Amino acid sequence: MLRDDLRTLWTEPRPPDAPARVRRDWALLAAGLAGVALEATLRENVVWRPVAVVFAVWLCLLPLWRRTRPLAMVTLAFGSVILLPVASLVAAPREPVGLYTGAVVLVLVYALPRWGSGREIVLGGAVILAVGALCVVTDETPVVEKVVGFVFLLLPGVVGAAVRFRATARERQLEQVRSREREQLARELHDTVAHHVSAMVIIAQAGRVLAGTDPSAAVEALEGVEEEGARTLEEMRAMVAALRDRGVGAELAPPAGVADLERLVRTPGGRLRVDLGLDGELDALPPAVDAAVYRIVQESVTNALRHAVDATELVVRVAAEQHTVRVSVRDNGRRTGRGRDGYGLTGLRERATLLGGTLRAGPGTDRGWHVDAELPRARSESGVHSRPRR
Repeated sequence: MLRDDLRTLWTEPRPPDAPARVRRDWALLAAGLAGVALEATLRENVVWRPVAVVFAVWLCLLPLWRRTRPLAMVTLAFGSVILLPVASLVAAPREPVGLYTGAVVLVLVYALPRWGSGREIVLGGAVILAVGALCVVTDETPVVEKVVGFVFLLLPGVVGAAVRFRATARERQLEQVRSREREQLARELHDTVAHHVSAMVIIAQAGRVLAGTDPSAAVEALEGVEEEGARTLEEMRAMVAALRDRGVGAELAPPAGVADLERLVRTPGGRLRVDLGLDGELDALPPAVDAAVYRIVQESVTNALRHAVDATELVVRVAAEQHTVRVSVRDNGRRTGRGRDGYGLTGLRERATLLGGTLRAGPGTDRGWHVDAELPRARSESGVHSRPRR
């Protein structure tokens, strides 16, 4: 088992989308250089002052590449660090060579498990342990201080590994949410298409019965409709069956849509008054868009009921334009500084993206939480069937 764990660690890739440099990297560099200047100026017992300053500046520059080249930066930094104890042993100075600002190497210890691949973590960890052990051996401080210093050296690496584990776990959860949303969308598409295709098959079969005295071309056309409809239904069921969990059947029932919003916003005993406004031609939406509008409003209303602080009203607007459908949900709650952008909204963003649209969610300018979505719709003359109001 240990061998398998080591093999898994060795083959672990780097985290994706690691930023090369961000604003805080330059802030860290500026703080490091300022610390070097102050320490070199104010500290009196600096041994080999020019060498110590150049060495500290070198260590302050290396963190700029800690995400893109974690192993190389660790090797360069700790390879340089090992030269100072060696120089101290050879020249026998009064004090250790170097500035306290060199502690910036702890940032590299953190970055190695946070941004490195498994191979880089193993090799870089070996370099850190070797240099740390050599420094402990050559240092004349008490044993307790040596142990504390060694633990202090390794602590940033533990923190970096914990941060990486948490980020990876969250990314996996988000991917599961996206996967479930794709599956739900596939189910809704399947159910809607299966509903209409089943009706097409029944009509074609009836046409064959009634077309006994009609020209043979009509009979062939009806047979083609029946054959194509049956094949489409079979292929759709086979495709979605691979996405579904075992035991989940294929109910031929259309999913909830815009027609169900009035029932959704009626919340007897609820603490929010919901103002629902529907504008435009919303009866002929494609089934996937129709279901997405309902899901966006449903998730937004649920989030408002759970998280809106001191909110009394929720305004829901759904407007159909020629090419798009716009959804807006806004509450008048108090801004608390805490976001509500959880896994539900992540799934809705995935659904909107799959349909070719966008979804934005965030705090309002003055009060409340706003959710705005824009989804593409087919033209009314494109042959999209209207869904009956329920």
